[in-house]
Amino acid sequence: MTMNEQWREFLRTRSARIDDLGQARFPEAPPDAALALCDLSHLGLIAVTGEDATHFLQGQFTNDIRLVTTTHSQLSSHCTPKGRILANFRVLRRDETLYLQLPRPQLDLLLKRLRMYVMRAKVVLTDVSDDFVTLGLSGDQAPDCLAALFPALPEQANDLIRHGEVTLIRLAGPTPRFQMLGPVTAMTPLWDTLAATATPVDAAYWTRLDIRAGIPTIHPETREAFVPQMVNLQLIDGVSFTKGCYTGQEIVARMQYLGKLKRRLYLGEVTTDQPPRPGDEVFSPISDSAQTAGTILEAAALGDGRYEVSLVVEIAAYEDGRVALGESGPLLTLREPPYGLPAV
Repeated sequence: MTMNEQWREFLRTRSARIDDLGQARFPEAPPDAALALCDLSHLGLIAVTGEDATHFLQGQFTNDIRLVTTTHSQLSSHCTPKGRILANFRVLRRDETLYLQLPRPQLDLLLKRLRMYVMRAKVVLTDVSDDFVTLGLSGDQAPDCLAALFPALPEQANDLIRHGEVTLIRLAGPTPRFQMLGPVTAMTPLWDTLAATATPVDAAYWTRLDIRAGIPTIHPETREAFVPQMVNLQLIDGVSFTKGCYTGQEIVARMQYLGKLKRRLYLGEVTTDQPPRPGDEVFSPISDSAQTAGTILEAAALGDGRYEVSLVVEIAAYEDGRVALGESGPLLTLREPPYGLPAV
């Protein structure tokens, strides 16, 4: 039995229902729990080992991998030669191993693409998703709750601290939020301790927090649809413009220094009978693009037919205010992400 299977069996004993995708389901939680505990099994992990690991990844990703340490993680992405994002992820280090954390449906593609570039580099890339358990804790009470369990907490977003077998990462966003990563033997007692005061929630709850933080996630439906600047990756420390060459770098740099950004990530709400999904199109009466005015990145239900979304949309359409889900669908109420947007 793999660690992941052991973890699912453990959650079943704690009243979780495991769906066909292997994700834990719990009774519906309020949209803003003071303390929410989430099983993050929908996220997979790629381990990157070998003496050339850092140099190899440096030539593939949008961010500067040299800045990833045992106390600091980072967001990054892997692009096509045309600068379009194939996958985005968090990069973290435990001991001498680098890990890439991303949604499981994206993992096989990224693993295959990176292996294409290995050639003679002394690098090994391995799917280790079943070797670790990942939990999330969020809410205003999260810092105090964790401070009672660990001798120190990471202070800044993306920083991490390792306590024994557990790696603790602080995430960005308007809601205090932490991620914990470790083997199942360490995570089962941690779950029980946290669940004594926290509300167990589904992965959809965590998606809603990602939306509110303005953190993008590329899904299979949105692969190769955007350059990094369109999803605000440069605004959340996901792109380095000083690191040197990587796959797609010329296009990304040209957009930054010579191009004019016409689309970017915004947040929104919409009321609809049809749940919005990644890849759904949005429309604007003022758009003169040969494409649609924009695309849904993520969506999370609020109840009563209301949904929170993140989307990439034409800046002009956002400023006009008439952006609809579908050609004749309901209008979205849009806003900027919490980190704000510079003028273009």
